[in-house]
Amino acid sequence: MVRLKGRSQARSSLRPGAAASVRRRRDADGRSRWRPAAGLRSVLSGRSVAGQVFVLHLVIVLLLVVAAVVALVLQVRRDSTQEARNRSLAVAETFANAPGMVEALESPDPTAVLQPHAEAVREQARVDFVVVMNTDGIRYTHPKPDRIGKKFVGTLGPALAGQPVVEEIKGTIGQLVQAVVPVKDSGGRVVGLVSAGITTEHVGGAAEDQLPLVLGAALAALALATGGAALVSRRLLRQTHGLGPHEMTRMYEHHDAVLHAVREGVIIVDGDGTLMLANDEARRLLGLPEDAEGRHVLDLGLDPGTAELLSSGRVATDEVHLVADRLLAVNQRPTDRVGGPRGSVATVRDSTELRALSGRAEESRERLNMLYDAGVGIGTSLDVTRTAEELAELAVPRFADFVTVDLFEAVLAGGHPDAGGVLRRAASTGGGEDAPLYPTDQQIRFVESSPQGVSLATGRPVLEPRLSEAPGWHAQDVERSGQVMEYGIHSLITVPLRAGALVLGVVSFWRSRKDEPFDTDELALAEELVARAAVSIDNARRYTREHGMAVTLQQSLLPRTLPDQSALEIAYRYLPAQAGVGGDWFDVLPLSGARVALVVGDVVGHGLHAAATMGRLRTAVHNFSSLDLPPDELLALLDELVGRIDQDEAQDDESAPVTGATCLYAVYDPVSRHCTVARAGHPPPALVRPDGSVEFVDVPAGPPLGLGGLPFESADLELPEGSRLVMYTDGLVEDREHDIDVGLEQLREALSRAGDSPEETCRVVLESRRPARAVDDIALLVARTRALPADRIAEWTVPADPAAVGEVRAAVTRKLAEWGLDELAFSTELILSELVTNALRYGGSPIRVRMLCERHLICEVYDSSSTSPHLRYATMTDEGGRGLFLVAQLAERWGTRYLPAGKVIWAAQPVP
Repeated sequence: MVRLKGRSQARSSLRPGAAASVRRRRDADGRSRWRPAAGLRSVLSGRSVAGQVFVLHLVIVLLLVVAAVVALVLQVRRDSTQEARNRSLAVAETFANAPGMVEALESPDPTAVLQPHAEAVREQARVDFVVVMNTDGIRYTHPKPDRIGKKFVGTLGPALAGQPVVEEIKGTIGQLVQAVVPVKDSGGRVVGLVSAGITTEHVGGAAEDQLPLVLGAALAALALATGGAALVSRRLLRQTHGLGPHEMTRMYEHHDAVLHAVREGVIIVDGDGTLMLANDEARRLLGLPEDAEGRHVLDLGLDPGTAELLSSGRVATDEVHLVADRLLAVNQRPTDRVGGPRGSVATVRDSTELRALSGRAEESRERLNMLYDAGVGIGTSLDVTRTAEELAELAVPRFADFVTVDLFEAVLAGGHPDAGGVLRRAASTGGGEDAPLYPTDQQIRFVESSPQGVSLATGRPVLEPRLSEAPGWHAQDVERSGQVMEYGIHSLITVPLRAGALVLGVVSFWRSRKDEPFDTDELALAEELVARAAVSIDNARRYTREHGMAVTLQQSLLPRTLPDQSALEIAYRYLPAQAGVGGDWFDVLPLSGARVALVVGDVVGHGLHAAATMGRLRTAVHNFSSLDLPPDELLALLDELVGRIDQDEAQDDESAPVTGATCLYAVYDPVSRHCTVARAGHPPPALVRPDGSVEFVDVPAGPPLGLGGLPFESADLELPEGSRLVMYTDGLVEDREHDIDVGLEQLREALSRAGDSPEETCRVVLESRRPARAVDDIALLVARTRALPADRIAEWTVPADPAAVGEVRAAVTRKLAEWGLDELAFSTELILSELVTNALRYGGSPIRVRMLCERHLICEVYDSSSTSPHLRYATMTDEGGRGLFLVAQLAERWGTRYLPAGKVIWAAQPVP
């Protein structure tokens, strides 16, 4: 192979004397033309490039010929061996499995039976031997009769185990391959062995027939190589453009002068990693020794990275390497990409000053990126504490090693900061958990001389480049200050969190890992970071205040306690949305006759308007329920009310309509265990029966409240005692990831495994269905039914005769004595006397009296008339009109409940 010469060798090779063999002549026209004999002599001499190429081609052709012959011999040998293995195994298996083989082995003279057949098979299959033997290896057959009865030479173990074996051995007849296979009887037992063998020289084999073809191809290649070398020599002579030795020497000297005059290092390395050329600048920058040329680059004492790059020859563009105290930019390209010799050329330039400038530019770019990230990453949530944490997480470790954010406690609660108040550490981020700084959530009072105290008092940032020289900082906490210094924290920047004229707190940036202290440029960056974070923290503070006001309003509008009643065992949960308060509500309303009304509603939207609208609807439901209306009629009145509200607010551009409100209303009677349910655009209630089965009640779906024009329908249920009626808002079963059908099925599964108590049911449902971040309010109401015992119910039918009033009073007195309520006998007799007398006088038959004993003693009088009595205040001269006045005075509550046919006048007294 031709190798590049060093600089001294290159000079000597291009001198006029070295080119004496090159001859030229000029024609009459003055052009130089090379003699054909010169090209031929250069090829045959071997000293020229063309001659070396000729010799190289010749060697390659000879090597190819030798390789082809060797490959041919090896291939023939391999094929012969494989053929011998296949043939011997096939013959042995065929003979072993021949019909009658087992009977022949078990005959008195196996040799007489098997020897003729074995010889016939051997001749037909062209193998050297076929041997049959017993399991001890004693031969029954052999081509040489004198070998019969002797022990077989070979491996028999696998065959005795039932597996054929093929092996290569050196036998008396030469190198051979033999196979041994078992002979098995019908039960699979090995009763004998069969071996067939063949010598490899008898298989395959005509390598000598292919040798003439290979040699002929080699001669043709040699002839082509000779012609190609001659063509290359002529082309090489043409590419010198007829230059003589003197002209080529002068050209080289000019190139050499330019190479060593440039202020950029140039290095040429050959394909083996040997340094071929290095100019003066390269020697200076890399510190190369005088004898560097001709040595491998890995042996020149360069730093590992630079040496690896130069020896690898890979492409590099402005790759920076630190050599001594210089930053060198290295560019490298291979030289064989345009037909040149194998190797690489590299240029080296000193970029120390440029790198310093680019480092400062990179630092500025990183600071701009940090400010951009602060604008994007700080204030992603309207939470004061989380915003403070985002500021700390952004600055560590890009700007400081530790960041602490201290806010006034009033700010954390959404209020105005108190300059004399206590601060609380809202966020603390740093590399070590064992840092001796104040922990998160600790109350702090900074002394006036501390950097934080100065920042809070003046509203300006403070830079303490060396904490060891800051006595005001040590005065904050002498013991903790010493621990901070021992930990390695040595520099501090404090910046007040200012939002307009308000100072919300202070941010402290601490440095421990970098030896350089904070400087004024970093102080400006810290001030800019805190200024951007202060806007987000102030926005979060304002939102916290407004959110707290909305939550307070919402909680004031929701029921704080459940009323006393005996019909239902009730548990409830209300979870407001994290994004803002909504308009979900629920209520439990005791009705006459020991009945209870359950209501769950939802106003679409969030904020104060939704909460206020919810309060108006809840108040309306309270008022309508006092009329003892059926659920469908109550929803119709509520729908009309919402429509009127929308009409009124449509005239105000700042108000929003209530369209989207839904409601579910149910009334349960513990006497009959009868429940009536109606809904207006609300999800259906779930019913968990005492046996644990879960179903969603098929209640006709009415339109949302406020649409108008469509009727509402109700569903009647008969609930066994111990049933659980589950009412909820859509926030429990709907979210952005799943459809409502999926949510209902998940609710069904949660209810099926919940316990019997309403409290347990609420817990299991919310654990399984509550999202990680609720986007809507969730109201859940679970009511387990109870039944009023039959012995606490008394009923009488009253004849249309005034004398029957006395009989009713006597029956009531006896029943009260039976219930242990003798002290209520007088008042109850007066109440029932007045109510029955009014029914006889103004009502219609039939007339019935019912008395219920639960938390209250309830007296009910039914008649078929729909005329409603009115309370009057009689004057001194009036003879009547005082009956209902007495009832109102004796009873805790009284009223009228209308039925499809007639009415019920009732009065309730507290049970002592």
